[in-house]
Amino acid sequence: MIHVVFNEPDVEVLTKAIELDESLAGVIKVIRDDYAVGPLNNLFTPEGAEERKAWWKTVLEGGDYQGAVEEGKVNDEQVMIEIIESLTNDEAEEVWIWAAQNKHDVCGYFWMVSQLAAFQGRIQILYLNNLPFINEKGNIFYPEWLSHIPPKEFIKAKKLARPVTTSEFEVDADEWSKICSHGSMVRLLEGGKKIVHRDVNFYDHDLSRFIMPDAQKASKIIHSFLSKNKETT
Repeated sequence: MIHVVFNEPDVEVLTKAIELDESLAGVIKVIRDDYAVGPLNNLFTPEGAEERKAWWKTVLEGGDYQGAVEEGKVNDEQVMIEIIESLTNDEAEEVWIWAAQNKHDVCGYFWMVSQLAAFQGRIQILYLNNLPFINEKGNIFYPEWLSHIPPKEFIKAKKLARPVTTSEFEVDADEWSKICSHGSMVRLLEGGKKIVHRDVNFYDHDLSRFIMPDAQKASKIIHSFLSKNKETT
């Protein structure tokens, strides 16, 4: 069994869930790029891939992640090669895609499913959209991110696994093509799996609301934005 998640924190909580339930035992793969932002046109061509890498280099320049592109810390293409090789070499192998209701996970799902149609029947989806879970305090909540779900609740979530259907392989792959060709730089989740497009300056207005007249540390502005704003990236 190959588990696929789209965020580093998801690995830890899923690992703990596997420790509680051996039936979930398997390899965990992470799709690290954030396909909810940046250029996607012709992404599966060398030119398109290079365009996206160049964009990321510009975005990350001068920050904590400068040089990450050159170091190859994000290499989703290689991850997919490894997944496809495993599915090809072992006909009993399955892939479980774990996605929560956020633009990051859903865009990652579209990117993945567009490449896996040849393995129909062996690709499971666990899309935890608008589903209630119980947090550590015993309260019901609706998680936006898998990492917010306690490990014991993951065991319940496994019952939601179902094969990606023939229709989904066709429709979702087509939707991915539309997303890529749209030309937008910002993508949001409007509900379900519906992705809407926004201009590159979409986040500017909300960021400006956290800038005060007096001098502030940039890190404080970003922290306030990430913790208080409805839509973040």
